[in-house]
Formats: sequence, C-alpha cells, structure tokens
Amino acid sequence: MHGEYKVPGGKLVVVDVEIDDGGRLKDVRVSGDFFLEPDDAIERIDAALEGAPSDTDTAGLKARVEGALPPSAVLFGFTAESVAIAVRRALAQATDWSDYDWQLIHEPPQPPALHMALDEVITAEVAAGRRPPTLRVWQWDSPAVVIGSFQSLRNEVDPEGAERHGVTVVRRISGGGAMFVEPKSTITYSLSVPEAMVSGLSFADSYAYLDDWVLGALGDMGIRAWYQPLNDIATEVGKVAGAAQKRMVGPDGGAGAVLHHVTMSYDIDADKMTEVLRIGREKLSDKGTKSAKKRVDPLRRQTGLPREAVIERMIESFRSRYGLSEGRLTPEETARAQELVRTKFASEEWTARVP
Repeated sequence: MHGEYKVPGGKLVVVDVEIDDGGRLKDVRVSGDFFLEPDDAIERIDAALEGAPSDTDTAGLKARVEGALPPSAVLFGFTAESVAIAVRRALAQATDWSDYDWQLIHEPPQPPALHMALDEVITAEVAAGRRPPTLRVWQWDSPAVVIGSFQSLRNEVDPEGAERHGVTVVRRISGGGAMFVEPKSTITYSLSVPEAMVSGLSFADSYAYLDDWVLGALGDMGIRAWYQPLNDIATEVGKVAGAAQKRMVGPDGGAGAVLHHVTMSYDIDADKMTEVLRIGREKLSDKGTKSAKKRVDPLRRQTGLPREAVIERMIESFRSRYGLSEGRLTPEETARAQELVRTKFASEEWTARVP
C-alpha cells in the first residue's frame, strides 16, 4: 500500500507499507523531499512503525515516531504527525490530486440560490461517479449574505440592512460562518472531490490538505499565505479567506464525496458589510481586531491585480499542478439545481430553518 501526504506549506511525505497475516505493519518505508538529521533517523522512523497494529490511530503512530527519534533530531518540512497521516492514508488506500482528470466549471454570473444548489448537485454527481472531481469558480449576479447551515438567521443578518442594500440571504449546506459578497468583491470557488481523497485525514487535516493548492497559487502571485485552523487562510496582514465543508454519501450509502468551498476577500465594502451582518464585538475581539475593516483584508491591495486576473492566475496555477480541462454543467445538472432552488434554497423554510 502506498500513501502520500503533502504538508501544508511544507514537504511531501510518502509511505509504502504492507500488512502481515497478524494485521501488523511490515516492510515500512518512509520517504519524501523533506530534510532530516541525523541521517540514520529515517531508519529509526521505519523501525518504529514496523510491527504496529494496522488499526493504530494517527496519535499512536505519531507517538511511535517521536519515541524513536533522538533528542538531537531535526525535522524540516514535515513532522512525526505528517508521517502518521501518510501511514493512515496508505492503509485507507487514499487517492491523491494527480490520480484524477480534473474538470473546471466557470459559468457566467448566477443567482445566489442557484450557487447553493449547484454545490449540492455537482458534489452528488461526483459521489455517484457520474462527474470527475470538479473545480467550480463562482460568479455572482447580485449581492448576497450566505449563512452557514447551522447559524441563526436573526443572529447573523440585519434584515433592514439587507433590504436597504438589496442583499439576498441564502443558506448553504455546509457549516461555518456568514459571508457577505458582492459581484466584484470576492473570489469564491468550490472543490467537489471523491471521499477517497481525504481518507486517513482528520476533519481538520482535510481542510489544510484541500487548501494547499491555493496557498501555492497565492505564492505564485507573491503572497505568502498559510492555513490557519480550523478553516481560514491568512497572510501577514490578516485573514483573506474562509473555507467550509460538507460530506455527502454516495448511492446506497457507499463511498461519497466532499464539498470544500472557499470565499476569498478581494475588495469588500466593510462598512456595508457591518450594516448587513450582525458582527458582534466578541467575535471581532476573538480575531484580535477592533473593526471589521481590519478583519477582512482585500486581495486587491496585496496582488495589485484586477480580480479577473487573480482568478485566471489561480486557475492556471491549479492546471499547472494537476491538469484541468474545460467543462460545463450538463442540462440534467442544471435542471436539478433549478428544481432545488424552487423546493429548497429559495424557500423561507430552508433559509429560516434555524430562525
């Protein structure tokens, strides 16, 4: 069995392993493009994992690796935990980015409720095996507030402010916090991927794993960015993006798919945002800031590029790493999404399901 794990902002860890008749690890070989001292520490890591029960969790495998390393050991670009994660991914027969033929969907501007529906439909199609893993870049046709699946509508949105600014309120299928968007103020994208891609990863690790490509894309534009647990992407000047996920089961309860979507701040009108969203002082103070303007840092000032150029560079960065063919929504997918808008995402029952 073969497993790989790219450390967010770090190096690649690779594990090749077999399981003996007693259900224990054997012939363990750890490799990668990381740095490690002393030289024989790699052999100590292999030996520490040899004979471990195959059901040992990440914490247990991490403890074995740490216990085998001398105090003088230096691990650069990886950690004992990343080795453990690579082992778990090997045992789970996890897949990697390069195992798939990725498809891009980049449609003209669409209504907020339709975007919510498309996320559900596309991810369900990936789970059913009828669609390849998909990167969808959103374009908004009107301003909106998107609240998390479990947020209280009245606690998050000021209805008078929303009405005054012509803002539509929609609820997505994933958890997390509210976001304020205008057609040219944010960059939003979704990844719909087979569940096998995150096999062996904890929920938190899957965020970092699926965010890693965009850290590289930002780096290509001269922005040093990093994953900030649980679901943020940050730079030296503050948060620039927030992510959310939803796991969906496959047909008949089989292997499913993961929806991972991200909204990045390009040039948000923070004053308008505070009139529409009920952003409490406690939430802002938790981020170490005193105003919403400081908390939402626009990419426009950091890149110096038009929004469309940032999007194009992100797409090209993804394509250069993993390949990406142009795709479109099928008529069936569009029809199903429109029906979901009518029956779910544009309904008061769904939007106010947590009043």
